[in-house]
Amino acid sequence: MTLPLSVSRGPRRIVCLTEEPTETLYLLGEGQRIVGISAFTVRPPEARRDKPVVSAFIGGSVSKILALEPDLVIGFSDIQAELARKLIQANLQVLIFNQRSLQQILDVILDLGRIVDRKQEAEALVAGYVQRLEAVAAQSARRAVRPRVYFEEWDEPMITAIRWVSELIELAGGRNVFGERSLGKLARERFVTAEEVLRADPEVVLASWCGKPFERAAFERRPGFEQLSAVRSGRVQEIPSELILQPGPACLTDGLDRLLLALKD
Repeated sequence: MTLPLSVSRGPRRIVCLTEEPTETLYLLGEGQRIVGISAFTVRPPEARRDKPVVSAFIGGSVSKILALEPDLVIGFSDIQAELARKLIQANLQVLIFNQRSLQQILDVILDLGRIVDRKQEAEALVAGYVQRLEAVAAQSARRAVRPRVYFEEWDEPMITAIRWVSELIELAGGRNVFGERSLGKLARERFVTAEEVLRADPEVVLASWCGKPFERAAFERRPGFEQLSAVRSGRVQEIPSELILQPGPACLTDGLDRLLLALKD
């Protein structure tokens, strides 16, 4: 019996449950492999225009995903564990990444490149990101003063920056007042209280409430927050979540640019 075996060039029908693998695959010239995307996908704009939406962030339609006949489903983090379980039970190939640091983000880009037979292109893409990050870090190292920064990822409960955001803040020349807490992989490990924020007295407040607009007035009305240095100097601003909370190309490029602008002297 002769089997129809071959050297595979990777999956041909991919569903992306979050934005960052979608953007990465497009940057690698492999957007045609994607057959389904997340409702939160905005980068690149042609993906939202051309690809069917099959999931939110936590949940998704197993039936819609099955109908697309994917040979790989790519997701992110423990938050998608239940959806991943359902897809595995439906006999689909599922790959869940759980990148938290800048190095892990770069490694995932390389992994995706290998998966779709674009190893060299992925290496070139990552090399460019590394060069930019190193240049920004060298420039920031010359700063005489590094402002204290509080980054808020959610308001109720108050959740501070995840690790890659904290690392980008430091690269951009700031000092994350809850830097140690950013190492927590679970959201509850990054909870903070209003009292802790008041004690830290950040000079810059950056907010990106995942999935909803930041309400600056509501933030500044919190008891005692009118005394924060950032509030008194007017240095409270939003960074869109699609730029900074996606652990992929967006945070390494436009997200970093927004941080540099926010922390500019």
